[in-house]
Amino acid sequence: MKITVSDFGDIGKRITLVGRLDIFGAEKIEAPLKEIAGSDSNIAIDMEGVDFLASNGVRHLVIAAKTVAQNSRKLVLLYPRPLVVMTLIQAGLIHILPIAHSEEEARAVLIG
Repeated sequence: MKITVSDFGDIGKRITLVGRLDIFGAEKIEAPLKEIAGSDSNIAIDMEGVDFLASNGVRHLVIAAKTVAQNSRKLVLLYPRPLVVMTLIQAGLIHILPIAHSEEEARAVLIG
């Protein structure tokens, strides 16, 4: 799992993930995701490069979303692949982890 962090315009941070978000990938993103979620930023997590999502990865995403929400900010998943979307739908997490299929949609979620 590769993780990079950049600005998402002036509304937050963009976290780009590439690889498998399995037990090993989840371990790699845990600390950076926790740090950014605890900061003062909205977060767009670019998941276009994630081709597998295991329960450990879901757990870290949910924890980040809850941390962000507690601080009156928002988190959105950007460009998730169909397999990732199905995993989140089946787990009933779409309301906690909103999905955007374009940067404009992501901005609307983060601003709105």
